[in-house]
Amino acid sequence: MKLLLITLLSLLPGKLIWTNNFARAQQEAKANHQYILVNFSGSDWCGPCIRLKKEILESEVFETYAKDHLVLVRADFPRQKKNQLPSEQVKLNEALAEKYNPNGKFPYTLLVDENGKVLKSWDGYPNESPEKFVQQITSMESGK
Repeated sequence: MKLLLITLLSLLPGKLIWTNNFARAQQEAKANHQYILVNFSGSDWCGPCIRLKKEILESEVFETYAKDHLVLVRADFPRQKKNQLPSEQVKLNEALAEKYNPNGKFPYTLLVDENGKVLKSWDGYPNESPEKFVQQITSMESGK
């Protein structure tokens, strides 16, 4: 039911839906034969993370592309007490980081296939335009 709700919400105009559950994202990616973009972020303390979100991941170019081509996962690690996540979410994020970001890099963004294989990674803020960022993803897609 939750997957259906997420799918229906993604059809609405406006902001993209970022899930915080990699297992669900993987199910959706397999069902739709899409790649998964995973973003490790420190939303309330990491300047480059905030900049990446604002300048690239919330750009019209990225959102237009991602809406039909990607399943999006954000693993957030806020530090301020007022932004703390529920303990269940912290466990999910930590498990994902253990597998894909054991060195604790922020921001760290990965493009993975529906089976969880890493196809490309961006370590830190990708100093490029949203168009170039999307172009890098589409170049991986043509290899499907």
